[in-house]
Amino acid sequence: MAALAVHREPAGGFSFQNCRRNAFIEAQLTKQGLKVIEARKTGTTIAGVIFKDGVILGADTRATEGMVVADKNCSKIHYIASNIYCCGAGTAADTEMTTQLISSNLELHSLSTGRLARVATANRMLKQMLFRYQGYIGAALVLGGVDCTGPHLYSIYPHGSTDTLPYVTMGSGSLAAMAVFEDRYKPDMEEEDAKQLVKDAIAAGIFNDLGSGSNIDLCVITKNKLDYLRPHDIANKKGVRQGNYKYRRGATGILTESLAPLELEVVEEAVHTMDTS
Repeated sequence: MAALAVHREPAGGFSFQNCRRNAFIEAQLTKQGLKVIEARKTGTTIAGVIFKDGVILGADTRATEGMVVADKNCSKIHYIASNIYCCGAGTAADTEMTTQLISSNLELHSLSTGRLARVATANRMLKQMLFRYQGYIGAALVLGGVDCTGPHLYSIYPHGSTDTLPYVTMGSGSLAAMAVFEDRYKPDMEEEDAKQLVKDAIAAGIFNDLGSGSNIDLCVITKNKLDYLRPHDIANKKGVRQGNYKYRRGATGILTESLAPLELEVVEEAVHTMDTS
């Protein structure tokens, strides 16, 4: 009799059918002297949006070191030029040094050409540098600015690929922030509406991602004005301790008590005054 394959509904809960396979692959790699690649997680929520008159960039201010919050109020919106700023996610040292280097090169470019730098020029410099290092520089960037051709917004990935969109998010909290943008973004938004949108997007990343937290910074770039709001909003305000955790002496019962006398040897010590004559 031919066997019949009956389709069964998958059982609920977790599936561990690949655990033995993964353990076997890991054991084979270990025998060959190879190390299993471990996933690295970084914590940040950065975003940007193009509104009616310019660009708004936003970022949280939490810097993590593994599972430890290393800095509660770090600046993730970096200066590139007077009309261009850049948000950085990933390795903090990589984002800071990369933006500083490109900012220096862009200043030299502006001095040699005698013109204000264009956002596309900064984007090309950043993507060429990151592509050269093939992802070993852990910098995921959101670049925004306003030049003679209008407002521009780019997302730059660590391997050098770029996107240009009316709104972008990056970092470990980017999915929560993107959900807010996709729900509420409208073309040609007013400045206050766009600021509220970016604020709520960053807040969504803060409250839904453990690696993002603390305050919300905004950078509003228009043709004739730059407004760096730091902090624009404090998302996680520290509460006031309600209870009193100081107890009177003797409140905790002592079960046993023992005294151990110490044998000490008294040593005489003489201090001689230094002769300064």
